[in-house]
Amino acid sequence: MVSSVYHDVRGAGLEDIHQSASVLCVRLVSGVIKMALRELSSLERFLGLKKPNKYSTQGGKKVPVLQNNNGPALIGLVTIASHLVHEAKRAELLGDSAEQRAVVQQWIEHRITRLDNCSKEEVKVILKELNQYLEDKVYLAGNIFTLADILMYYGIHHIVVELAILEKERYLNVTRWFDHIQHYPGIRHHLPPVVVLRNRVYPSGHH
Repeated sequence: MVSSVYHDVRGAGLEDIHQSASVLCVRLVSGVIKMALRELSSLERFLGLKKPNKYSTQGGKKVPVLQNNNGPALIGLVTIASHLVHEAKRAELLGDSAEQRAVVQQWIEHRITRLDNCSKEEVKVILKELNQYLEDKVYLAGNIFTLADILMYYGIHHIVVELAILEKERYLNVTRWFDHIQHYPGIRHHLPPVVVLRNRVYPSGHH
């Protein structure tokens, strides 16, 4: 009798845990979908595309899909974002040289493969690496603003917004770059501004 009650309670507890986990997964996937679609919408506005596109999603990860009138459907944030840049005739956002284009592609892939859905421990490593990389750079591709800056800014916003003041100072180059991008005209459409103590981030006379 005691044993059967124990099993009933334990079974109910596990079922509740599974249900909670399922609800959490649905919410996380829903959040990712909304974020990707909002990013594309914001990118369209930044690029000055007057006619907004209609997007759908596919697969378990709900990858964004754009139905292209001139050919097959475009699948994935990176593919669609690059298409929008070409559509707006803003090819410079993909890099002015073969080397810059390679760097832009590298950072966009970094955003998708490492930054999206990373763990808390991975966040620290990513911020440390990015901070070192940006030590002598204004933008991710050097001295030119590109699509890599836009998509990395969108992808890292939810991380930076949670950083304490001391953490922002620890990753000073990331904070400086992030603040620069969030104040770039037309970028921050769907995202709230992140407070940065600019006198600590920028040298005197540079803010």
